Amino acid sequence: MKISKAVLQDVILIEPKVFEDSRGLFFESFNSETWKKQGLPYQFVQDNQSFSSKGVLRGLHFQQADHAQGKLVRVISGRVLDVALDMRPESSTFGQWELYDLDAKTNKMVYIPTGFAHGFLALEDSIFSYKCTAGYNKESERGIIWNDPKLKIEWPIDQPNVSEKDLILPTFDSYFE
Repeated sequence: MKISKAVLQDVILIEPKVFEDSRGLFFESFNSETWKKQGLPYQFVQDNQSFSSKGVLRGLHFQQADHAQGKLVRVISGRVLDVALDMRPESSTFGQWELYDLDAKTNKMVYIPTGFAHGFLALEDSIFSYKCTAGYNKESERGIIWNDPKLKIEWPIDQPNVSEKDLILPTFDSYFE
């Protein structure tokens, strides 16, 4: 497994060691002992999986306070453009975002710690998986609008398929007012 730091403070990029031959491939997507030895988060309490058709944009979502979630994200099939937005006022990368191209061919993963908003755009029909460090809590669920004019996230699409709930999320600045 190759581990590297992203531009955003505390975000971790993971490239698993993939064993491939004429029969197919195998890789270990998570091992708590290996992760613990590497100093990575290794206690997850909930696994989520979603299917999104090409052009679907989900996010930017996060949970507040005691219910904040760290997420280990990866693509099982297809390809997504994943985004992390640093929501931590004390962070050196507060208000900054970074995009990650994730697909089922490279099997790269991203660990997004607590205090980040997260979203993704399905570039192909995709199955997306994420392990969470805390369970879902509806009362602490929050979000930032996907096309916030101040953030200027470089989505490669003008008219994504976005849920009604995500279309009414606040801007980054209005969230911190």
